[in-house]
Amino acid sequence: MKLKSLLVTLLFLATFSCQETNLTTVYVANKQADCVGVGPQKCLQVKFENDTEWSLFYDQIEGFTYETGFYYKLQVTKETISNPPADASNIKYTLVEVVKKSTTKIN
Repeated sequence: MKLKSLLVTLLFLATFSCQETNLTTVYVANKQADCVGVGPQKCLQVKFENDTEWSLFYDQIEGFTYETGFYYKLQVTKETISNPPADASNIKYTLVEVVKKSTTKIN
């Protein structure tokens, strides 16, 4: 019985260890932009660590609540999802820390 429990636990751990998780910095602009996904919507404007230009961000950052008028520097995890839904990204973003929140641009 203990062997069976051990095998189930190892199988569970092996399944989730196949997903890749990375810590990264994301900069968020002080206003959203019009964009079109499934339909018209508002998207965050973001720059990742070494980006020089803002780009539209169609995903969500789990645990992050955006407020218009503020720039953000965030630490997030990027987790590669092995079998995402057909209309979803294969990357899941989760907030680790709001490093800085400011009304002026953050470098």
